Amino acid sequence: MSDSLLSFRGVGHRYGSDGAALADVDFDVAAHELAVIVGPSGSGKSTLLRAAAGLLLPTSGEVRLDGAELTGVAPNLGMVFQDYGRSLFPWLRVLGNVEFGLPKSIPSHERRDRSMRALASVGLDTNADRYPWELSGGMQQRVAIARALVSGPELLLMDEPFGSVDAQTRADLEDLVSRLHGELGFTSLIVTHDIDESVYLADRVLVLSEAPGRVTAEYEIDLPRPRDQINTRSSPRFTELRREVASRMLRRQN
Repeated sequence: MSDSLLSFRGVGHRYGSDGAALADVDFDVAAHELAVIVGPSGSGKSTLLRAAAGLLLPTSGEVRLDGAELTGVAPNLGMVFQDYGRSLFPWLRVLGNVEFGLPKSIPSHERRDRSMRALASVGLDTNADRYPWELSGGMQQRVAIARALVSGPELLLMDEPFGSVDAQTRADLEDLVSRLHGELGFTSLIVTHDIDESVYLADRVLVLSEAPGRVTAEYEIDLPRPRDQINTRSSPRFTELRREVASRMLRRQN
């Protein structure tokens, strides 16, 4: 696609003698798109996301960001992991954790202002002086999201970001990410194994096969925005799209 921000071209990756995790992956993510990769456990979803971040160089093919091949960590990138307990620094207060996402060259007063705005965007500006371990799991993940977004990244990557929280918190975080995407207009690639979540969040869902993972299907998600947990999930179109994605994913074929 002509307005592509992130491109995978023939990407494959092999971990030594353990076999291939990815094979011949081809897809694009358009600027300002929220794309979701869904696939079974062990399908190479996290490997794919690390390649998108430039944290891992594929053993074949190439990943391009803004037209340039990634040969190292991608610039202007935000990343959120599933395990918020390991991604936040317990010895830093919430504000310090968010400030960590900014370049050290930014003056201290601007670092604080930008970090407080990021915390306000996730509803945690009144918790700036608390430590992560004083917060609930959902609140900690909100801190991680604020840190990922504080620098105004062009690309946000999320690796199973809601997999470690309860169902209600998961729904709240899904709505938070959906709202922030609409307000801030960043490009996002999210990986999950949850079919319903993929359809609820995405502009487009890409289905990854079992390992070695490759994209076997793409679905444009034409559900209107803004979305909500009751009306969107109970709509006939949501049910239809969920059935299509599930049917493809459960075929378990390359």
